[in-house]
Amino acid sequence: MPAPDYILNIRKKVGNDLLWLPGVRGVVVDDAGRVLLAQRSDNGQWALVSGILEPGEEPARGLVREIFEETAVVAEAMHVVSVGTVGPFSYPNGDVCEFLDIVFRCRYVSGTARVNDDESLAVGWFGPAELPELMPGHLTSIRRALEPLGPAHFEP
Repeated sequence: MPAPDYILNIRKKVGNDLLWLPGVRGVVVDDAGRVLLAQRSDNGQWALVSGILEPGEEPARGLVREIFEETAVVAEAMHVVSVGTVGPFSYPNGDVCEFLDIVFRCRYVSGTARVNDDESLAVGWFGPAELPELMPGHLTSIRRALEPLGPAHFEP
């Protein structure tokens, strides 16, 4: 899956050095209490839908865009679940990134979940007791999102 153009332009200047990037992740919950997951094409792991924000893009809008682009599901961001950091990650091409990770609880609005771009191998809805093995941190995000509404979680 290609990196956004603005990241490719930065990479031309800084090479593979560490980039600090704004990321969003969504815990999309339908009326039956199931969570939307995608099996990533880059590593084969199941995960919450996530993405990198474009310059100037509002986090909730960017997440809703990512959810639709990847799964064909229309969602609405309801509230922030947590804010933290993820990484650093080293990619096969040598690029290194660390992410500011903003996790939102989202509600399903419409659409039929399906693979909608090249970032996923599969997508689907899973009940809390049926979750597949997930990428690190994603189960924690789901558990926090499904708790009664409280303040957002921040690492001390």
